[in-house]
Amino acid sequence: MANLNDIIQWCEQTLAAREFKDYAPNGLQIEGKSEVNKILCAVSASQSAIEAAIEQGADLLLVHHGYFWKGEAYPITGMRGKRIRALIQNDISLVGYHLPLDSHPTLGNNAAIADLLELENIEQLDPSERHPIGNIGYLKQPMRPEYFKNHVSEKLGFDAIHLPADKTQIHKVGFCTGGAQDYIHKAALQECDAYISGEVSERTFYEAQELNVHYYACGHHATEKYGVQRLAKAISEQFNIEYAYYELNNPI
Repeated sequence: MANLNDIIQWCEQTLAAREFKDYAPNGLQIEGKSEVNKILCAVSASQSAIEAAIEQGADLLLVHHGYFWKGEAYPITGMRGKRIRALIQNDISLVGYHLPLDSHPTLGNNAAIADLLELENIEQLDPSERHPIGNIGYLKQPMRPEYFKNHVSEKLGFDAIHLPADKTQIHKVGFCTGGAQDYIHKAALQECDAYISGEVSERTFYEAQELNVHYYACGHHATEKYGVQRLAKAISEQFNIEYAYYELNNPI
């Protein structure tokens, strides 16, 4: 058993959460019971993830995508009201870390992508950032673009969308998980051969051609399901409590 406030304090220090300017609050978003025996982690705080937390007897739901995003309406009604009522009625805390969990050099989503794709010599995608959200890595051996598509699809379990450029070999790879398709411009400035993110926009097709950077859309969910698992595991080891991961196969 661990104290909720101790867990939050450890996470904030580990992730340097207060140093990020984010689109939603990082940390404790909904407060449940003060003592935590079990954590359920999930990519997003969906109704199905909440129901899984209730069914599995979790005291804390740890997510990458929580609530209270900038620009959202204030009233807690409808779908969001139903979700929040279920958490409060079952005394389950909701804890979310967004950009800090993308950025962390060992626990983060981008760190996991680098490990999975066996990228080496990791650098910042944007050298001006204090806490880089995206990174650059190098393949051990250059690959042809179509082989690289097969590589990322296999490693991430997602049929990647490849938007081609003119380069015939891929060695230097920029990457930033989730909805960071527009960072392809940063990848071009760093002379990357390819750039990976989760989502894709209509404009990205032209940008890949004109910037001469191969783009691979590997799924928002598929690229961001690793950070919460790494963080939950680290919390589990730090506080000697149980954790589990809830996977909802989101195809986006």
